[in-house]
Amino acid sequence: MSPVQLESPPDRGELHDLDELSFDNRFTASLPADPEISARRRQVEGAAFSRVMPTPTAAPTTLCWSSEVAALLGLDAAVCAGADFADVFSGNRVPQRADPFAMCYGGHQFGNWAGQLGDGRAIALGEVIDAAGGHQMLQLKGAGPTPYSRGADGRAVLRSSVREFLCSEAMFHLGVPTTRALSLVATGDAVVRDMLYDGHPAPEPGAVVCRVAPSFVRFGNFQLPGSRHDTALLRALVEYSIERDFPSIWSDVTRPSFEAKVIAWFNVVVESTARLVVDWMRVGFVHGVLNTDNMSILGLTIDYGPYGWLESFDPGWTPNTTDAQMRRYRYGAQPSVVGWNVAQLANALAPLLDGTDELQAALDGYGAAYGHRFCSMMAERFGWGPYRESDDELISEFFSLLSATETDYLIFCRQLALVPIDPSGALDDETLVAPLLDAYYQPEELVGEVLVRTVAWLRRWSARVVEGGLSDDSERRRRMDAVNPRFVLRNWLAQEVIDAAEAGDPAPIAELLDVLRRPYDEQPGREHFALRRPDWARQRVGCSMLSCSS
Repeated sequence: MSPVQLESPPDRGELHDLDELSFDNRFTASLPADPEISARRRQVEGAAFSRVMPTPTAAPTTLCWSSEVAALLGLDAAVCAGADFADVFSGNRVPQRADPFAMCYGGHQFGNWAGQLGDGRAIALGEVIDAAGGHQMLQLKGAGPTPYSRGADGRAVLRSSVREFLCSEAMFHLGVPTTRALSLVATGDAVVRDMLYDGHPAPEPGAVVCRVAPSFVRFGNFQLPGSRHDTALLRALVEYSIERDFPSIWSDVTRPSFEAKVIAWFNVVVESTARLVVDWMRVGFVHGVLNTDNMSILGLTIDYGPYGWLESFDPGWTPNTTDAQMRRYRYGAQPSVVGWNVAQLANALAPLLDGTDELQAALDGYGAAYGHRFCSMMAERFGWGPYRESDDELISEFFSLLSATETDYLIFCRQLALVPIDPSGALDDETLVAPLLDAYYQPEELVGEVLVRTVAWLRRWSARVVEGGLSDDSERRRRMDAVNPRFVLRNWLAQEVIDAAEAGDPAPIAELLDVLRRPYDEQPGREHFALRRPDWARQRVGCSMLSCSS
């Protein structure tokens, strides 16, 4: 399989050798290390990380890389196409000045405290200074066992790696805060996985994704020392996070005490996390595994496991087979579950403070921050201008209508911009609903009461558009299209390119990612990528449900 380049990054003094990467490794230089250097499974106490080397693979081959992330890191295109790129980003060679390690953290999984977890199949090469002078951590997912692998092999399979690579970049282009992905490298090794945990393990092709982010620190990094009453490590981690990733808070001379900085920091975390969940809800994304160890302190989407996108609108849908009974992480529960996760972070931080009143006040602000931003987002989505409290009933009726018959959430929202403004009722029902027909899986069901309610809602929506001062069609459509994507990484699209890659053809990965780089544009000739879920994908594993297996 030959590598596929998405786009040549601009010539801005790129690096021509991976040993030229400017590693400064702030995390490992600033925080206490596990004294043992090995991948032996163990409980690690009093340390933020363990140094561990990636395990070499049989025959690494680069399948795809992101030119945007390469440019961010200052990498020359020729480097990305070279053999050393595959060696470094599969873990076969560690570049000079790198300091490989796995983080130590804990977390709540499905609402239960799980104790120590840690990076079980992710090994960070270290931190580098990027082309803009910022910091980025380079992390290899699937690079072999670590002290936190809990009996697993530390590897990842191709199917989950394709999904992680694509979704990391797709979310970025959607405008959703996220970790990034530099590369997707096939290892040449077989990895045995029981995809559905049903007693049928089978070998699959292996792969490694290089994930990139300013920080991979999670809520769980603070929870583990908090649970162990290791206040010294907890404080060191908090000080590191504020100083390195929230420098404006660290240097704020108007609130100089450590406690004041912690409260200011937590307020920022609450706000950024609430904004993140609103973005998930806007684009129909379901994370699938919202454990506290999968919550980024920077408010990024992190750890793309059994995620999925809503096809037909269903607030109760979860893509995770492990969650099929409880549906704790279903689409409609994401705001409340994330609020619960934020509360667990607050509990972990409490030992650092003399009192918890300010911490509780910040935590109480999560619901308000989410609610305000969600309502504002919906008003933007509908072309209404600024949100009004009187919009709530119309928004509620919108979601009720989506459940009245099987309706594609994102297609409906996108096509709404094409519905003619008709507050006077001059147009007939058929003309009014015609632009929305592609959103319905069974358009023949749009009759009777469902049609009456839909038309009534559209006329009220239309009147609200006029009231909001956005009745100019071109401007309204431009603004609506800017928040309602045409293209997302639908589950069946991901499965199509996974099938091709497993058959030896990685080219469709690059083609799909190229589509996802412009999710709000029409892209004539690429309409296939914006279609409703086909019937073959309704029950297909990988399209309807996924496991945590990778």
